[in-house]
Amino acid sequence: MPDAVVIGAGPNGLVAANLLVDVGWNVEVLEAQEEPGGAVRSDRGVHPDYVSDLFSAFYPLAAASPVLARLDLAAEGLRWSHAPRVLAHPLRDGGCAVLERRVQDTAAGLAEFAAADAGAWQDMYDVWKRVGPDLVQAMFTPFPPVRAGLRLAAKLRAAGGLRLARNLSLPVRRLGEEEFAGEGGRLLLAGNALHADLAPEAAGSGGFGWLMSMLGQSHGFPVPVGGASALTAALVSRFQRRGGSLRCGERVASVVVRGGAAVGVETAGGEAVAARRAVLADVSAPALYRDLVGEEHLPARLLRDLERFQWDFATFKVDWALTGPVPWDAPQATGAGTIHVADGVDGLTLFASQIAMGQVPDEPFALVGQMTTADPSRSPAGTESAWAYTHLPQHITSDAGADRITGRWDLREQEAMANRIEAQVERLAPGFRTLIDARRILAPTTLQAMNENLHNGAINNGTTALHQQALFRPVPGTGRPETPVKSLYLASAAAHPGGGVHGAPGANAARAALHPHRLRHPLHRAQRV
Repeated sequence: MPDAVVIGAGPNGLVAANLLVDVGWNVEVLEAQEEPGGAVRSDRGVHPDYVSDLFSAFYPLAAASPVLARLDLAAEGLRWSHAPRVLAHPLRDGGCAVLERRVQDTAAGLAEFAAADAGAWQDMYDVWKRVGPDLVQAMFTPFPPVRAGLRLAAKLRAAGGLRLARNLSLPVRRLGEEEFAGEGGRLLLAGNALHADLAPEAAGSGGFGWLMSMLGQSHGFPVPVGGASALTAALVSRFQRRGGSLRCGERVASVVVRGGAAVGVETAGGEAVAARRAVLADVSAPALYRDLVGEEHLPARLLRDLERFQWDFATFKVDWALTGPVPWDAPQATGAGTIHVADGVDGLTLFASQIAMGQVPDEPFALVGQMTTADPSRSPAGTESAWAYTHLPQHITSDAGADRITGRWDLREQEAMANRIEAQVERLAPGFRTLIDARRILAPTTLQAMNENLHNGAINNGTTALHQQALFRPVPGTGRPETPVKSLYLASAAAHPGGGVHGAPGANAARAALHPHRLRHPLHRAQRV
């Protein structure tokens, strides 16, 4: 009998499993898909000569994560690669905001938009250097982050205290307007905020845009050499070398609860897998509570709160095998791994507003990945393995464009949406479409079929908005991996601190499982009222 059963072999599940085997636990991981990795996988499905990342691709949070650093995945063969430039946001007038590898180069580029913005960016980065490491440590520890929080509080006082806190709570449009005279710095902040589901006018979007921008400046947006699956392979190798067991193609149908405690799981094939000490679930919160546990084992308040659980935006992705580099009009974009395609901050606002109204955006904000630029092993020399994704409403009410997309995602709708994304790139890179040798379309429903945690293509396991963060994640009164069922722990991005590949939810769940007799977070009592 294993000490722990981990449901799901995504990055958080594998991190949790690794930490438990490190202390001598017998751990079994059960994964529904035929291969591990969750949203960290790559393949050659677009073209046999091109490696394409299926879901996530760039990993600034992984590079900064103290959780992953402690696992020493380099010992398992994991290597990272960087594009010459981190990120670029080209504009139709030929201008281009660029996040460079060196802060002085980023500042010099922003000075072309407004001379004073070179100093503004440097000042912003100086604040990050003072508070960033402690902020990351506080983010990636269980809530509330007492020790890390105290260190962070001391640093915050030295870095401006309440004024910095105010800045991080601002909408990113307002933060950009206050900090930068020109458009360049504003674009970097706002585009990075929309890596999540945070509109330029959303409270707290300034903090997220600042975080992602500063991570990009300090750590870059690195990629695993050989594809995203290399990161998963390193986690699996480390786990199995320490005696862990991984079984793929084993869907868990239910968590077995006796006497108010999780004692194991039952698979879809009817196999009972007992767990001596704990069950850790790298699945979405709605799936865990409604499907795997069942309402009869849960407090009524939790079930009511789940009705208000909010998913993040849906996602639509296109992968390409290109016969040459993307011919951007702005030459600065050529060497960037990540490209933001949108017509300024106003274009980002319009895009987010259309999603808020349930509309398919007519000119979608596209996040483009130039993977061969970031890692030359991804495709033959002189070619580019590339992708782009955009966000959509979870529930589509209408199409702001002319294609009458409804969200059925039949072949016609998939092709129409892919063409719309390609048209956005073509405006800034004339001739782009002539380079497409092959493409693959991943509609929201396709993404969910490939990874059930990606509900209709939601990539963050729940909104990043303030009302579903920290002690409100995944529902009010939690904020920690413990659940109302004893010995059952939420180990996915549905738990604090949320989405991104950094391993913190899995690590927090593992720590909670290792110390079950510590005082449970008092806010959990609210779920029983």
